[in-house]
Amino acid sequence: MGYCLVYTTFADHDEATRVASALVEDRLAACVNIFSAITAIYRWQGKIEQGQEVAALIKTKDELFSAIENKIKTLHSYENCCVIKLPISAGAEQFLNWIDMQVQRV
Repeated sequence: MGYCLVYTTFADHDEATRVASALVEDRLAACVNIFSAITAIYRWQGKIEQGQEVAALIKTKDELFSAIENKIKTLHSYENCCVIKLPISAGAEQFLNWIDMQVQRV
């Protein structure tokens, strides 16, 4: 079984905390790291926009990605939210074992 990080962004810290808590409670994520406000510069509907967002890294297993993506989309305020799976090619065995113990069995 493989492991991955899921990168996503949120409108604010409250939204990030709410979604992160739901993911951990549902045993879809072992841990979610929420970062301080970041500046995002992007093109949306033909205009260049700039705003503040909060980024998060979700530590989990590969087979839970679809469920995580669905949960984020259900709880997210954005019309087009960023949800990207980043494979973990190697890691500390003890830490990866901890992820196994924290997330649900699929």
